[in-house]
Amino acid sequence: MALLPSSLPGSKKDTRTVGRGFQSIFLIGFTLLMTAAIDARLAYLQIVEGPKLRQRAESNRIRMIAKQPERGNIFDRNGKLLASTRYPHSVYLWPMAHTKPSWPIVAPRLEKILNISQDEMENKLKQAGANSSSLVRIARDISEAQITALKEYANELPDVEINTEAVRYYPLGKELAHILGYTRELTPEQLKDKKEEGYRLGDVIGQMGVEKAYETILRGEWGGQQVEVDGAGRPIRVLGEKQAKAGNDLHLTIDLNLQLAADQALGKYQGAVVALDPNNGAVLAMASHPTFDPNIFSKQKLSQKDWESVQGKDHPLVNRALSAFPPASTFKIITTSAGLETGKFSPDSILQTFGSLTVGGVTFGEWNHAGFGPLGFPRAIAMSSDTFFYQVGRRVGGPGLIEWSRKYGFGQKTGIEFASEESKGLVPDEKWKQKVFKMPWTVGDSINMSIGQGALQVSPLQSAIMFSVPANGGYRVKPHLLKDHEEAKSWRVSLNMKPTTIKVLRDGLRKVVTEGTGKRLDVPTIAPASGKSGTAEAGVGRPNHTWFGAYAPSDKPEIVVVGFGENSGDHGGTVCGPIVLQVLEAYFHHKYPGKYQKSESEGKTQNGGSTGD
Repeated sequence: MALLPSSLPGSKKDTRTVGRGFQSIFLIGFTLLMTAAIDARLAYLQIVEGPKLRQRAESNRIRMIAKQPERGNIFDRNGKLLASTRYPHSVYLWPMAHTKPSWPIVAPRLEKILNISQDEMENKLKQAGANSSSLVRIARDISEAQITALKEYANELPDVEINTEAVRYYPLGKELAHILGYTRELTPEQLKDKKEEGYRLGDVIGQMGVEKAYETILRGEWGGQQVEVDGAGRPIRVLGEKQAKAGNDLHLTIDLNLQLAADQALGKYQGAVVALDPNNGAVLAMASHPTFDPNIFSKQKLSQKDWESVQGKDHPLVNRALSAFPPASTFKIITTSAGLETGKFSPDSILQTFGSLTVGGVTFGEWNHAGFGPLGFPRAIAMSSDTFFYQVGRRVGGPGLIEWSRKYGFGQKTGIEFASEESKGLVPDEKWKQKVFKMPWTVGDSINMSIGQGALQVSPLQSAIMFSVPANGGYRVKPHLLKDHEEAKSWRVSLNMKPTTIKVLRDGLRKVVTEGTGKRLDVPTIAPASGKSGTAEAGVGRPNHTWFGAYAPSDKPEIVVVGFGENSGDHGGTVCGPIVLQVLEAYFHHKYPGKYQKSESEGKTQNGGSTGD
């Protein structure tokens, strides 16, 4: 059988080439396109996303053990320490501690030792975030017993760190609470507002007083150690360290000796004492009762007793030196100024006084129910005659009284550093009365205002500024707490008062002490003083508010002191006169040792004295 040839002569090969050329080009193009895409992606990851990815990788390998800065110290004008720092132990966790297998063992143990709930710890860790590069504080100021317990169970607590940290400390406690304020850990709401300023979870911040007003100066800058950790989050080695920068120290205008005297003088009374340098507005003392211990806010948790000490019905957190009350007869300083400066009266004007005065069918009484006969301005100030000043207020009118109230700084904030805590008070006018009572201003409103009653509201600090005007010769001072060496003129503005007006005010305020309602200050234990009392109605069924303001020496004043008793009852001369006297004694005995007689007994009523407002 013949075999067929594998190829016959003349037969054609399969030469099909349709599409083969395009396939090669497509494959080459596709390969180049994919390579370019990969290169572009790699370039994007390395160049654009590189820093972010590198940081993320580093955060998994590198941790920052933050070191809180030491807060600046606070001193009084003589260098005495008012606020400092102590270094208790605190407990920290690594940010991812609650996601690790050991957490079911760690959490209950910490809960028992630190008396902190597991939920509270987990919330703090979640707030910090998984990518946090810092340790998270879960407990502050732990006891020696808690430290010992944590060390005993160290093998069960692999993600727990114990470190010391700076905590605010107030060695005087209550006596300076309303001046210094306190620090407290940021609330979640505060943290949202402060993150852009570099604050972080667990930071403390000034919440009141000087601590709040000068937060940026006192705060300092964070530091810490940069450490490398293994896959389990355990530290391997220290890579670097940045020293924390302490905050700046502050020197206040406060005189600690005088502050302690003011606090002691208030004693049982609810109220305030303010002492100023009348020439430049430096605050020498500012006490408020009731008060509180600012050290309690350095605790991790406030006990029930702690909360009750600051949340009582008497509102101990309120600074009464910056709160507003009716000024009563101390306001007659302004009524006198308005009467003389508007030209409605002259320094020699004499007015008859009465047991009462009836205007528009309304009877306005004299405080002694009898009157004092004919009086000029100095003697009317000394005796605090109501019917005398009713007549002045009626003739000057509401606009004149209102204008001079505002010139003295009433109805506006004083400019002291505690802007958020200070009341601007109230100077009522036609617009205010129409808005509140839907009634026009009447002559009765002017009469009420002339003796510091009605809707008028003034703070003890504003009152001290008012007393500074006659003391310094006609300047309204700006109160301040930060000590400096600026000239007095930088802190005051002239009211452009007539010299005769200043003389009348000075004569009248001196007579208050020598022959009027302030005789308790006419004693050899202090320099010759000038002053004015006030007794304000506080509402039906409530005891009166009482006032006394004074400056000394009368011929060249160095200090103004205002005492205020909230619902103290009695009269300004009898309640607040001795308070002011006690502060003035502390000032003059300390500054001029041996020059003035010692008081027979601390805080005892002296030299009889008269009653009245």
